[in-house]
Amino acid sequence: QVQLVESGGGLVQAGGSLRLSCAASLHSFFSPYAMGWFRQAPGKEREFVASITWGDRTDYSESVKGRFTISRDNAKNTVYLQINSLKPEDTAVYYCALKFTQDYFTQADGVHYWGKGTLVTVSS
Repeated sequence: QVQLVESGGGLVQAGGSLRLSCAASLHSFFSPYAMGWFRQAPGKEREFVASITWGDRTDYSESVKGRFTISRDNAKNTVYLQINSLKPEDTAVYYCALKFTQDYFTQADGVHYWGKGTLVTVSS
């Protein structure tokens, strides 16, 4: 069983920055795998934010391009999400996701493991 543990969420003013982290408890024997971030705002469906392959190819939703940066450290089985220029509409629970694939992914369907989420709240 793989566990994903997110950290780094919190309350921040609009225009501020946060760095989310997600550590996966699995052996590198199970590589390659892609990791990503989704978010769910109150009253809305979970939506794709960004994903990254084992080889560092990335994909982003249009709403976060230029403000969010996804990266990973394979030696630490950890994925990061640097969030800059935060807006109130970025307020959501951010979920880490892992999928055993060599490609990046944008759909929640097919994700093999989810973290429990970390709350990001952006005040105006």
